[in-house]
Amino acid sequence: MPISTNSKRVALITGASSGIGRAAAKALNLRGWIVYGAARRQERLQELRSLGLKTLTLDVTDPSSVSTCVGSLIESEGQIDLLVNCAGYGSYGAFEDVPLEEGRRQFEVNLFGLAAMSKEVLPFMRQNNSGRIINISSMGGQIYTTMGSWYYASKRAVEGLTDAMRNEVNQYGIKVILIEPGMINSEWSNIAVESMERYSAQGPYAKLSSYMRQILDIGYNPKMAGTPEYIADLIVQAAESKYPKLRYAGPWDAKFLLFWKKYLPDRVFDIIVKLLCCRCL
Repeated sequence: MPISTNSKRVALITGASSGIGRAAAKALNLRGWIVYGAARRQERLQELRSLGLKTLTLDVTDPSSVSTCVGSLIESEGQIDLLVNCAGYGSYGAFEDVPLEEGRRQFEVNLFGLAAMSKEVLPFMRQNNSGRIINISSMGGQIYTTMGSWYYASKRAVEGLTDAMRNEVNQYGIKVILIEPGMINSEWSNIAVESMERYSAQGPYAKLSSYMRQILDIGYNPKMAGTPEYIADLIVQAAESKYPKLRYAGPWDAKFLLFWKKYLPDRVFDIIVKLLCCRCL
């Protein structure tokens, strides 16, 4: 159902050059939304342009880029009804090995980039007394494995930010929703593995890094992992439902692990993580 008071529905998707962002842009376009796909890598937005979607250049870590991106959309459409914050990445490696600069980079993209985009669109949504912001978190916003400390920290921060923001802006008719994907067949796993090998393939955590490489290769195998289109369907539900859930999780692995994280004592869940990820120790 429409979010704004007129029949036009305008969506802005960050991280639209690949994975969940691209799938979400295509899915919303099929539903009749006017979709703007935004990303740094403009050459990778050609597929969206060929489908009739509009594209914008965006670096979520650059304040001027954020302002220009949203300003261009508002100038063209006069409104924004939906922001989907998909831009993000996962960089793995043992906590001791990963430079603090890389930790800060993950927060700049995964948290502060999301926050900057949200702050930029909120005045326009308040003015219209309507709108939705969908933040792509991860099952890692609530659970964890070894080698992903900075990634999980950034996603847990996204969850806290979203929960607080939701209760602040609800009075203006704005809904803020979390999506918690599990293992998805995308570029994410390749980036995580590459960074883990760069930081931890040698040294005191080399054995653990090698084992985690096997775990990630199995988990993100196309036969095991979910598809970006699965998460795109959840985004459509969150965007169009009259009464959206506060959180959507999927596919099966996210639902399974989040269920057990909710009901198991932390010490027991910690044992499960060790059994899955630290058998080499």
